[in-house]
Amino acid sequence: MPIKYTDELKTRAIDLVLHAQSNPETSNGAITRVAKELGLSSETLRTWVRRHKTTGAALPEQSIDLEAENKRLRAELAETKRANEILRKAATFFAAEPGRPSK
Repeated sequence: MPIKYTDELKTRAIDLVLHAQSNPETSNGAITRVAKELGLSSETLRTWVRRHKTTGAALPEQSIDLEAENKRLRAELAETKRANEILRKAATFFAAEPGRPSK
């Protein structure tokens, strides 16, 4: 008699496999690894993933390369800090202009 799995377990298992397959470092053997972690047959999980891919079901959220995103945000922050420093110096320079009334 076949074992009944909840839809939540199926969805979560498929998401884990697709996420692992999207990363080149973890894509090799993703189905077998996830199946072992969840206590499933690898063939059962492979069938679920294949069915999910062929039905065109919505993919899980795009995995974000956090390292690249952090690098981009740090560069943006550094540029913003440089711009603020330039503006601060310019404001000080123009505030000290001779002939300009002070507060």
